[in-house]
Amino acid sequence: MSALRVGVLAYPGCFASEVYGVPDLLSMATHVAAAQGAAHPAYETSVVSPRRRVVASGGSRIDVGALRPVDVLIVPGFELSPGLDLDATLADLRPETAAVRAQAEAGAAVVSICVGAFLLAEAGLLAGREATTSWLFADRLARRHADIRVRPDRLVVTDRGVTTTAAFTAMYDFALQFVREHHGSRVARGTARLALVDDARSTQAPYADPRLVPTTGGEFSHAVKRWLDQNLGARYDLPALAREFHVSTRTLLRRFGGEAGETPLAYLQAARVRRARHLLETTGRTVASIAADVGYRDPGAFSGIFIRHTGQRPGEYRAKFRRPGACAKPTRQPAVSLGAGAAAGTGPGAADGPDGL
Repeated sequence: MSALRVGVLAYPGCFASEVYGVPDLLSMATHVAAAQGAAHPAYETSVVSPRRRVVASGGSRIDVGALRPVDVLIVPGFELSPGLDLDATLADLRPETAAVRAQAEAGAAVVSICVGAFLLAEAGLLAGREATTSWLFADRLARRHADIRVRPDRLVVTDRGVTTTAAFTAMYDFALQFVREHHGSRVARGTARLALVDDARSTQAPYADPRLVPTTGGEFSHAVKRWLDQNLGARYDLPALAREFHVSTRTLLRRFGGEAGETPLAYLQAARVRRARHLLETTGRTVASIAADVGYRDPGAFSGIFIRHTGQRPGEYRAKFRRPGACAKPTRQPAVSLGAGAAAGTGPGAADGPDGL
């Protein structure tokens, strides 16, 4: 049985750790497999480039070989800093996008790590497909390529032979999935334990920090957002919100949706979850107390919305992200005027009209 040929495409400005991360984990998997009785090496890895010299992000020089046929081509991400001219960067990487396209046309499975998805998109590989990338840049990828169904919550997405992953360490989620498919769950589990890698993750949603995402919208939607942020615990009442801004409910939905790309209720629910995450991380208060603090009298309704936004139950989230030194603060919370139906976005005044959640 011949080894699977895995090539990593190195290019100027790529993250060196993402060049070597998957090959290193596959090397560990090979040793684990051998210890469990496998007779042949499973993977043959190489670092390739259309260029003779590659300097990665941070000035690290990477030794590369010439492009050659592979079974799997991995495309690492690059430093997508706030001031980076993305158009110019991708234009400079035309040799790489051409190489990606050629490998795909030759039958190779193509995998991107983090914002390497932008190179796959430039090569035309993601058109009409589902894809993911770092939650921080998912919206930018979706705006740049409207023909891609971007899934910002997913860690790894494979659609018809093309795989994309979330940020940085998601390369290990892909690598473990790859090992599981080719060597079985026993080898994948052993590799994960050897490398101290979490092999049970299913979503990047719990890691997303909306405060780091560039804000969108105009003056009107920002004003509405500020009001909602200041009244997180109050009952959601669309007509009252419209009166607060001296507009009709229809105008409020149209203007807010046009600027922010979502409904006021969707923003409010996300803001409540964001506040709840902070309290779960930094205090020992009960879930019911936190739910009440952010406007949900029914802890079950709160948990349902929290799971929808983070992929985890509040208790699971606390167990994973609670900060050292967080302690209980036994404060008595005032009652809030919000029934369970409205908390879940289903009661009177809770719906945003035809596009309510």
